[in-house]
Amino acid sequence: MAINGVEFNFPHHAMQPMSPAEIDELNLALGQEVPVDQIDKALRHLWSADESRTNACLINFAIYSEQSGSLQKNSTIVGKLMHEHACRALLIEMDRSITEASIRSWIMAHCYLSGGRKSVCCEQIAFRLTGVSRGRLRNTVFAHLASDLPFIFWWQGNLSPMFEDHLHAVVDRFIFDSDEWTDPVNGFASISRASHQKTSKMIIQDLAWTRSFSYRTALASLFDDPMAMPAFAAVNDVEIIYHPRHRMAALQLLSWLQVQSSWNTGLELQRSASRSENGNEIFHFHNATGQAITAKLTADANSAPLGGLHLRGDDVCFSVTRNAGHCHLQLHSQIGEHLVETLQPIACDESCSLIGEQLARGGKNSLYRKILPAFMELL
Repeated sequence: MAINGVEFNFPHHAMQPMSPAEIDELNLALGQEVPVDQIDKALRHLWSADESRTNACLINFAIYSEQSGSLQKNSTIVGKLMHEHACRALLIEMDRSITEASIRSWIMAHCYLSGGRKSVCCEQIAFRLTGVSRGRLRNTVFAHLASDLPFIFWWQGNLSPMFEDHLHAVVDRFIFDSDEWTDPVNGFASISRASHQKTSKMIIQDLAWTRSFSYRTALASLFDDPMAMPAFAAVNDVEIIYHPRHRMAALQLLSWLQVQSSWNTGLELQRSASRSENGNEIFHFHNATGQAITAKLTADANSAPLGGLHLRGDDVCFSVTRNAGHCHLQLHSQIGEHLVETLQPIACDESCSLIGEQLARGGKNSLYRKILPAFMELL
């Protein structure tokens, strides 16, 4: 079989049986089911059927998940993202628990109205695979990338053996959420190995890091006050409050503070890290003048993903807080009798919103790479 002029050989296995109700649900969410070798032809027919529609595409955007039912959920997410980010979307659902190899595919167009007519549309191709053959992911799915456009890949859930060398070599931006991982130590070790491969060109983006963006910018804004920076030297106590599902975001926020403030690192930190009786994590640092700094990570099931960042010292307090479900941050700066309080809006916690933020900002994410060694030490 030829795809885009390249010959590929695929095993011909029977597809996993689906009930009529399941088939109807998938077709409703994902559009027209087509054989894999007919995808390009079906897409051409899709556009020729309505000349009033414009096919908009600036990037390739793939979403990979090994969770059952992810195709329907991710099709909804793509529909929202395409309002602001024109792309060719590739949705991939992989079931590695089934040993027999199979593949199904669907195509559809997400369209937006102008003057009561469908005017601008973006393509979506969905794949449902079973079995563990890595070659089918590369040869089948990646064969349908739009040529010469950036390739952004969002991996949902734990990294699996499907995260391998050939993926690193073709992806421009790799997005993941370490707050979802059950084994973050090994997960970050895999990410580190991949990003240092000679063939790798990918920029890594952790949604846990994106969650802390508003906190980092809010805290930095408090130091626009000319009294704040001299007072920072008095800080000797740090507390970060977080929801238990978002420990990675809290650790990365602490790593950012440590690196940007030039607090000490090394064996002393490893020896002094501890957990209190209630499970809170406590770390000990020293600033450039040798002053001891205690940092505590407090898990709170009633907290927002990141519920609070507090920096305290003698007669000094800087804090950024947020109540669960609220769409603004509360900023507080007190230096002696000098008090500043203000509010700042914050984006939604949903992954779709975080992805949209990342696609809008782009960049090489150099600050994340800068804090990564300190974060790995804390982790």
